[in-house]
Amino acid sequence: MGKRVITIGREFGSGGRTIGRMVAEKLGIEFYDKDIIRNVVKETGLKEKYVEQYGEYAPSADRFAYSFVGLDENSSPIMLLWEAKQKVIRQFAEEKSCVIVGSAADYILRDRDDCLRVFLYADQETKEKRIAEIYGEVSLKEKNRVHDMDVRRGLNYKYFTGQEWGKAQNYDLALNRGTLGIDKCVELIVEAVK
Repeated sequence: MGKRVITIGREFGSGGRTIGRMVAEKLGIEFYDKDIIRNVVKETGLKEKYVEQYGEYAPSADRFAYSFVGLDENSSPIMLLWEAKQKVIRQFAEEKSCVIVGSAADYILRDRDDCLRVFLYADQETKEKRIAEIYGEVSLKEKNRVHDMDVRRGLNYKYFTGQEWGKAQNYDLALNRGTLGIDKCVELIVEAVK
């Protein structure tokens, strides 16, 4: 295997967690997703709900979501969370071959030559269908939620990395899960690391 670490950034409802888990199973390597949250909680003492909510999402979908939080305010809980998340993700990548979903892992591990950075996206209809499969009927509220979650992920990513979330130039491989489907995405990622 040419690459030891695979990071998967994904739009909400694109199936990134499922695809990541399937890739890890096919390659016989570790899969990290919720483990990041648990380890950041241990590292910081922050509440799990806080880490879950602000570890990947901006406080709101408003472009001014982080207006009153400065990157230089190292003592703020949000900065404590970011520092701990970086430490946890780097430890996972150092320990063994793995798939890491979300948490700006692509950016955190950007200097590693053994890392394949993947981004998964899909059209709105595909994402809404996926959300319906997992959570039940998709109402207007859920349709807005799909958009809101993506906006909040993008704002969070931009705030901490200074880069545009989902922009192809920031990744090695960008896949349209809507047209390719889950199995083909898994196949292409596995092929890319060989």
